[in-house]
Amino acid sequence: MTFNIFTPQKLKNFTKNRSGEVKLGESITCLNSIDELQNRDEQFVILGIPENIGIRANYGASNAHLMWEEFLKAFLNIQSNKYNHPEDVIILGEFNTASLQERALNLELPEQAEVFDDLVQELDEAVSQLIQKIVKSEKIPIVIGGGHNNAYPIIKGVSEALDQKINVLNIDAHTDYRSLEHRHSGNGFSYAKAHQFLDKYAVFGLHKNYTSDAIFQEFEKGKKMKFDLFEDLVHLTTLDKTVHFKSMMNFLDNKFGLELDCDAIENFPSSASTPSGFSMADIRTFIKVTRNSQSKYLHICEAQPSKHFNSGKALAYFVSDYIRKNKS
Repeated sequence: MTFNIFTPQKLKNFTKNRSGEVKLGESITCLNSIDELQNRDEQFVILGIPENIGIRANYGASNAHLMWEEFLKAFLNIQSNKYNHPEDVIILGEFNTASLQERALNLELPEQAEVFDDLVQELDEAVSQLIQKIVKSEKIPIVIGGGHNNAYPIIKGVSEALDQKINVLNIDAHTDYRSLEHRHSGNGFSYAKAHQFLDKYAVFGLHKNYTSDAIFQEFEKGKKMKFDLFEDLVHLTTLDKTVHFKSMMNFLDNKFGLELDCDAIENFPSSASTPSGFSMADIRTFIKVTRNSQSKYLHICEAQPSKHFNSGKALAYFVSDYIRKNKS
């Protein structure tokens, strides 16, 4: 699978120039090749995985493959000012998933689960190799999906680059810790654990109604796995929720990859949208406090475009919060 490196001209296609203003799309860095990463000083590398194959392989339906472009339309039109720092960021580009998407177009479950498995594993391999290169270049990947299946190759790539298991904090209504059947969006973390890439795993905001007894038992017996139930947090203020969130960060030794499944956000257009979830203010606050941690990556997944909610702008807020320096 190929990876499309973005050029300044590509960014201009998404950027709306205005006299007297400078947008991120006009000032952010692009590269000529992935090999240049090693010689760059920027801290963050943004890339897209425009696919919905893993979601469909998990009996879901979603337009998550369209979310990357919606994100770009919003993010690249953020103002470049004293609060936003394009000099810290590289827009690397996107995986060319068109062939995979086409091959998956008419697949049905359960009859063609093995074909889905092959396609997701092909994506896994490409994603993990690129993430490994980014992390070996001492950069922090910011990945816009796509389905939560991509958590596995991201974790794998970071783990192999650092030559150690890593911890992960997942803001999610679900654990995505299903059985090791064919690869899909619901078993990225169980695969990462089974293949020795994942050490401590914490889920923040887990919903009682959508977690099986088997998974609860798996978490409760594991010393390196922990969850906070959304139902125990829902009545709290954002500030009090953040106290619990920081406790989860401490469990992970303040060293972790940060996963944000947009299924966790109330009324957010996603593959499993919920009427009961975290607010945008909650999520932005959680992301802000991770700036004091040794965060290894940010992965935002399961979101999809909507006529009734500006999900692209929401993701742009999340990413700008993550890359923003504490002093600003």
